[in-house]
Amino acid sequence: MIHLNTGLSTFDATMNFILLILVSYPILGAFCWFIGVICYQTIYGHKIHNYEKFDPENEPFITIMIPAHNEEVMIEHTINYLMNDLTYDNKNYEILVTDDGSTDKTPEILDRLMKKYKNLRVVHFEKNQGKAHAFNVGVAFAHGEFILSNDADSIPEPDALWKYMNYFNGEEGQNVAAVTANMDVQNRSKIITKSQTVEFSSIVGVIKRGQIAALGNMYAYSGANTMYRRDALIDVGLFRQDRATEDISIAWDHQIGGWSTIFAPNIMFYMNVPDDLQSLYNQRKRWAKGGTEVWLTNFMKIITHPVKYNRQLVFLLDQSLSILWSFFYFITTILFLITAVRFIFLGNDERLFHMFAMAFIFVAFEMFAGLLQLLSALIVDDRGRKLKYLFFMPIYMIVYWQVNALALVMTFIPAIKTIMGYGHGTWVSPVRNVDMENIEEEKIQN
Repeated sequence: MIHLNTGLSTFDATMNFILLILVSYPILGAFCWFIGVICYQTIYGHKIHNYEKFDPENEPFITIMIPAHNEEVMIEHTINYLMNDLTYDNKNYEILVTDDGSTDKTPEILDRLMKKYKNLRVVHFEKNQGKAHAFNVGVAFAHGEFILSNDADSIPEPDALWKYMNYFNGEEGQNVAAVTANMDVQNRSKIITKSQTVEFSSIVGVIKRGQIAALGNMYAYSGANTMYRRDALIDVGLFRQDRATEDISIAWDHQIGGWSTIFAPNIMFYMNVPDDLQSLYNQRKRWAKGGTEVWLTNFMKIITHPVKYNRQLVFLLDQSLSILWSFFYFITTILFLITAVRFIFLGNDERLFHMFAMAFIFVAFEMFAGLLQLLSALIVDDRGRKLKYLFFMPIYMIVYWQVNALALVMTFIPAIKTIMGYGHGTWVSPVRNVDMENIEEEKIQN
């Protein structure tokens, strides 16, 4: 355990307290979210258990918007599913694809599908200008009062549309800006993708439930499948086009603007996730950069008005600790390795053994806390169907935590540059290695 002793009692006490918080942050965080999911299950009173179908004549018209860039592998499968498998009565919806400068066969596929489906419309852009820009322009073409953001590689469950509408209905629903669904992994053919099923259960199953139960809002939407109220998008000036993650920034803009946000764990959607380490790291860098950008954007506003933004203050504190912990983790890891090498060369086996024993004890506590968090998530999420993936918990905790922390450290300076006006929202197409037969098999099993 690191312990400062400079002779300045007040300074030493303060710094040692901060060090204690940083060392124990992952453990404290896991326990907090574990308690959060218990609160959601027991005392949170705004859950919907029995969804009601609308009278077909009163169904709100919905625009399903798909911002796409080089999605030739998945786009046709997704559109065919959305057109044929959704159970929204009278098919009272349209699909609007904003093709953001695709250079593969995406435009050809879309033009062919438009001849097949009368309620499919496509807006083509000549140049890649980013998902947020494509979505913002799409809002101007959308006919729906409600807009479902649907990634080209994601599909909601068949009854998702009318379930979404239940949250916007009634007196309480008039101030709801967005409803985000519960994500699951569609491509589970590899260990790296199976382990992300555990991760998403941890993030969605625990953290979002805890945030909604305790604070009435959540840190981020799922950009892959969230239903937005069109007026709420316009009210906050639409999506920020220079940000790495439009779904995190718009969630904060809605909260700061006084809108309510909803997490709907009983609405499932299935998405493709990275199936190799490089793609995973690229994804996590984008997420980390977007989180830091939001932190930098709102820091002074919340700190100077802590009472007004008391709920966001908790989010800000958590993100601040997450950033500090990531830097602290890598600095102390480097110091640990240097010290270990030094003891090896000096032949100081006793000190070396003591170092690794303390590290083992800390990791054991961390794994136990993480196990509680993940176990509670897998029990409550999707009616316990994901419990079989608990086997992959060690991979998630050993690999993914390191990747996420590294991504945050590596994107901190680029995030600062974005806030200073040097950011851009263009996107790079993910490499798709999709086995469609396996996806169909997984869909049948789930």
